[in-house]
Order: sequence, then C-alpha cells, then structure tokens
Amino acid sequence: MQLDFKGEQAVVTGGANGIGLAVSRELATAGASVWIIDLPSASLADTAHSIGAQACEADVTDDNSIREAFARIPDPSIVVVNAGIGSCHSMLETARDVWERIMAVNLRGAFHTVQIAAEKMQRRGKGSIVLTASTNSYDGEPDLIAYNASKAGLLGILHTAANELGPYGIRVNAVCPGLIRTRLTAQSFSDPQVLSEYFKQVPLGRGGEPEEVAQAILFLASDLASYITGASLLVDGGQMASKFGTWGKAGDKFDGQRWIRGSERNDPCA
Repeated sequence: MQLDFKGEQAVVTGGANGIGLAVSRELATAGASVWIIDLPSASLADTAHSIGAQACEADVTDDNSIREAFARIPDPSIVVVNAGIGSCHSMLETARDVWERIMAVNLRGAFHTVQIAAEKMQRRGKGSIVLTASTNSYDGEPDLIAYNASKAGLLGILHTAANELGPYGIRVNAVCPGLIRTRLTAQSFSDPQVLSEYFKQVPLGRGGEPEEVAQAILFLASDLASYITGASLLVDGGQMASKFGTWGKAGDKFDGQRWIRGSERNDPCA
C-alpha cells in the first residue's frame, strides 16, 4: 500500500544522513513537505534539495537553536525525532564530557524537540511524533553505556509523552532499530568477522537498511497507525526475540554480509 502524505508538513531532525535521510526521502516521495533539521554543513542544503526537501540548520543540544528552527517552519503534523550520536567506551573509561555530549544530543535534544513539536501540534488538535530509539534501549551491549542509557531514556519520554499528549490528538511512538547500515556503522559492516558473530543472533541473518527503518517510521506516522500510541516497534530482524541465537548450525554459511541456511541443517529441535 502506497502511503499518501500530501498536505502534511514533516520535520526530521538529523535528517541529512543515514536513517534520517531515508525517512526524509520517503516522506517527500509520499507527498509531504519535508524540513530537514541538522547541523550546519556545506552539503545540508544540497542534500535536502536533492530529495525535494528544505533544510534548516540547528543544533538540538541548544534549546534556543531548536526552538528558532521550528519558528521558521510551518507548524508540522509529523515530527521524526531522529538526531543521535554514539561512541564506544567501556563504563570505567567513559569520560564526563563523552557522557554529557551523548545525553545532550540523544536525550535532552529529543525531549526539547518533542516538547516544541507538541506545542505546535496542540494548536492543530492532532499530530504524530516518532522517536528513533534502539534495541539498545533494552539491552546492555558493552562499551556503550552512555548510548544505552540515552536510548533507554527515550522510552521514558515516549511513554510519558504518549500519556500526556493523547488527549490532544497527538500520537507518540518509537522505532527500535538493530544494526542498520549507516555512516556510523560502516566500520562494522566492512568487517565480515564482526558481522558473522553479530548476525548469528539475528533470525533474518543480516543487518538492516535505512529504508527498512524509514518504512516503519512512515507507518507509525501515518493514519494507518491511528490507534497506536506509546508503542515501540522493533526493526531488528528478530534480534530481540533470539535469546539462544539462530545461526551456526551444520551447513549454515556466512557470505560476508548475511547468514544463509545450509541444505544439510537438521530439524532445529533435534
């Protein structure tokens, strides 16, 4: 089913790269007027123009910056809260500035974006907000304590915002992607050994593409999800359902990007 967003004003934070760019492109293709909010860069306007969107420079860690950005944009009916960062450090080696920077972007920035979006939508009596959370909202993947804590915090924002904003006709939902091929994960996707081990725990046997997350976000933003709010949609190839792992049985093969079921594999219950 082709989603139709004609007449909708949509805002995507962190919309110039990765999942955010895929969301912006899909919304524009579906007819929405799309505004990409991202950090200033030489390519921001060109990136937005290339997909039929408009660019708006802002830093989500600066409350005034994000509020000024929304003041320059027509009141949105859809806001995708996607801006996020992460870096790998063990818990004991996570410096204060690393912790505070990740929290400022992923959590405080998300809160203020939701708050400002809700103020705009309240006047309309309807709206849809979608947060980009993570499977790391639930698990304790090592060397990512600040990222994990920030993404877990997004679920607190999600649940409370859905509860408080529902009476105004504003729906708030989240997607929780697993390992998705983006600029930030390029190093992992270039190492078949890393992928082989990681994807053993993913029933579909592979990583995700930004467009696959974008489609889930568009569904939650659309009227097809009109009775869905406060929900977290896993977009992880089944990873969070796979406590015992899926791959590595007799005959299974890893082709460098994904696991493939071997013809000699026996009954999984045997």
